[in-house]
This record gives sequence, C-alpha cells and structure tokens, in this order.
Amino acid sequence: MIDQAALEQFDEHGYVVVRDVLDWDLDLVPVYDEYSALLNQLSDGWINEGRLSSSYSELPFTERIIKVVTEARRPYDQAFDISLPQAEVQYDTPIHNGQATFNLLKSPRLLDAVEKFIGPEIYSNPVQHTRMKLPESLLPDEARTGLTAQIAWHQDLGVILPEADKMDILTVWFPMTDANEENGCLAVVPGSHKQWLHTHCRSANELVLNQVCIPDKHVGENRVPLPMKSGDVLFMHRCTRHAGLENKSDRVRWSFDLRYQRIGEPTGRPWFPGFVARSQKSPESVLTSVEEWAQRWREARAILAANGTNVSFNRWTNNEPICA
Repeated sequence: MIDQAALEQFDEHGYVVVRDVLDWDLDLVPVYDEYSALLNQLSDGWINEGRLSSSYSELPFTERIIKVVTEARRPYDQAFDISLPQAEVQYDTPIHNGQATFNLLKSPRLLDAVEKFIGPEIYSNPVQHTRMKLPESLLPDEARTGLTAQIAWHQDLGVILPEADKMDILTVWFPMTDANEENGCLAVVPGSHKQWLHTHCRSANELVLNQVCIPDKHVGENRVPLPMKSGDVLFMHRCTRHAGLENKSDRVRWSFDLRYQRIGEPTGRPWFPGFVARSQKSPESVLTSVEEWAQRWREARAILAANGTNVSFNRWTNNEPICA
C-alpha cells in the first residue's frame, strides 16, 4: 500500500495520495449510518422548534443534510464534529464521539499506512475534524464556519502551539464523498514544506472570514488540486501549504482530517485529549473504549468551560508586520 515511491514523494513534495486505503463496508458505511442517526436527532429538534417541516428521511444522507440545513438555517458543524472549538466552549457544547467514528480513527488499514510514516508507536493527536461542506450557493450564513465552507491557505503547524514544532505530526485527510475541484477538494503547494512555517494572519475575505491563513501573495504559484475518491487517503507534512477549495457544485463534500504522531510527544493543543492508537511496546496502553474516549472529551469541555478565555490555542496575534 505504502511503497518506497510513496515515501519518497512525501519527502520531496510534502504529500502523497494513496488510493483505496479505507474499506467501504468496514470503515465508511458504519460512519454514514452513525451520522444519519445523528442527523435524525438534529432534525427532530428543529421540527419541534418549528424550524423544519420534515426530516426528509426518505433521502440519502448527503442529499438530506442539504435539505435540512437550508430549510432550518441552523448551525450544524459542531454537532457533527469530533473535536471541541477553540473558543467559547460551554458545558453543553456539542461534540460527537461515536463508536463508528472511534473505530475509523483506529482502523487497522489506516494505522498500517500511518505506521509507514511514523513507526508503530502511534498516538491519535486531538487536532481532528469532520467537515461537511454544503454547496456555497446553498449554505446559510447562520451555518457558515471553517467546518462547512472553504478553507483558506494555511499550514497545519500554524494552527497549533510551538511546543509541537519539532514533532513529526502527520496529517491524514480523506473524503467520505468523492472530492474534486467542483465540490471543493483539497489543493496543495508541492514542496512548500521545505520552507518551514510562514506567518499566518486573520482573513478578511467574506468566504473565509477570520480564518487563520497565509496571505495569498505568500502562498506560492504552483497550487495543485487533489481530486480523490472515497476510500483514498492523503498523507501530508505538517508544513505543507494547503487549502479546501470552494464547493461550486450542488453536492456535499464530506471529509475527515486527522493527525497522528509518535507516543509521548507534545500535541500542540494540550487542553484537548488524544489517545494511544497502536503500540508494540505497550499494547495495554492502547485505548479500546469509546466511552473512555468520549469521557476524556467531556472532562476537557468542563475544564475549558470553567476557564473561559484563559487558554490560547494559536501562536499568531494578527499584529505581525505582514498582517498589516
């Protein structure tokens, strides 16, 4: 699956796409079913609030979420996400930590591939998200966030703390639905990881408002889109410049972006909980309980809610000279 040529491409260009890593029936279908049940809960709540006339349960999940969100005009990103937000965490902030999603993060097929890059002592870094990008033409303003709309150019190292600068944190991105330029696939700047970390600023662009990003003139000219099929996986260096393109289609583009690193290293978000996903040295340390995973996030949520704004997740102030 991951051969020497793939590793060499990763080293040279800062990324590699590997086809058919994930199994549709074993890895992805259970997640679709789990998120369909979650959408049932959201729909029922919005129907009770008078915001939605129907659950549209007869539709496939990806068509259904468009109908539900465009009619209800309510935020949906945090209810689906597998991480907490970086600000304004409340005691009841939604987060999804379901069994199928937990299994996906620990998929043997995925971890076999990750092991080729970082070795057999694998830690699941808590910088992890699921993103359901509705068509830009249909996305209500009330639901527009970095998890639902396009993502500006950035480096993953730029959105974690300096404690993890020297850690080989591997970005693992994959689409649940086929991704192409029309519906907003990822794009990268090959070789940009060799330039290390660039200053990030707060975007003033209405489509990516307030996202932490690299100013466009500093991104680089060689911007390569990466169309991918469901089951394919992108492995990316933490300093590779990349973006999530605008969804110009009439379809949802759903993806997961995960991070893995070696056990015992700083994660860059010390207030969020990771877990040991695989270990040859200490197999007893591997987390096997989805309830424990969920409990760790609940405990983190309570601490962050109690501390209010007394924590910081980002290294940039927006006062850097290039941000002026």
